[in-house]
Amino acid sequence: MRVQLAEVALEVQVSGEGPTVLLLHGFPDSHTLWRHQVAALNAAGYRTIAPDLRGFGASDKPEGIAEHHPGKHVGDLFQLLGHLGVDRFHLVGHDWGSGIAQGLAGAARERVLSLSILSVGHMAALEEAGWEQRKLSWYMLLFQHVGLAEDWLSRNDFAHLREMLAEHPDAAEITERLREPGALTSALSVYRAGVPAEALFGDVPPLPPLPGPVLGLWGTDDRFLTEQSMSGTGKHVEGAWRYERVADAGHWLPLDQPERVNALLLDFMAGVGAE
Repeated sequence: MRVQLAEVALEVQVSGEGPTVLLLHGFPDSHTLWRHQVAALNAAGYRTIAPDLRGFGASDKPEGIAEHHPGKHVGDLFQLLGHLGVDRFHLVGHDWGSGIAQGLAGAARERVLSLSILSVGHMAALEEAGWEQRKLSWYMLLFQHVGLAEDWLSRNDFAHLREMLAEHPDAAEITERLREPGALTSALSVYRAGVPAEALFGDVPPLPPLPGPVLGLWGTDDRFLTEQSMSGTGKHVEGAWRYERVADAGHWLPLDQPERVNALLLDFMAGVGAE
């Protein structure tokens, strides 16, 4: 379904009945990242809401870096939840969706039943992971350069983008989607608005701790993020924290190990509901 909000229209998949789970994808994905989780959650008695975030998939792609600031995404999601009549909800985010989910959880502490973050932990934990994480994050600096990053990623029939997505099960479909005029720039804008160069190599301003309960999942074969950047997130959580390593999974663990991820999410949410 397509939902018109104040500034943008979002493509949103809504299915199932029961307690609501809001699923937020990251770069360069769409709501289809969650197809295995949606099926499992619906079967277990949950209602799922999986939007294409602004700038991605079939949702609107506003021009201008400022239009892709994480705060804009949080505002979109508040409006979407209101449109769909959702008060309290479980929150799940992957990659950039994890960062946006953390911002939403901080702004809606009393409404979030649980927060599950996949691959990307608290920003302070990424900073504390040190030089090892800095080396893996080199591409974030490249992405700051408007025009240069687009040219490099799309050169030689998107060879560099396809190399970055080598482990992604949906790499071919994503590459085709990013060939559309303006789509690559729009997708990169979340980096330019959310983690500018000064945030990457300067002092990270103090960020508030995450409201628990929080589940953190990290794939053992993730070549973009260190384990410490997720496991260290526990120091930045107020309340219950649970960390799980997902073996034989890369960065896109919801697709690499769907059954394991599904089991962990369902167990965590059921435990929260039992409290």
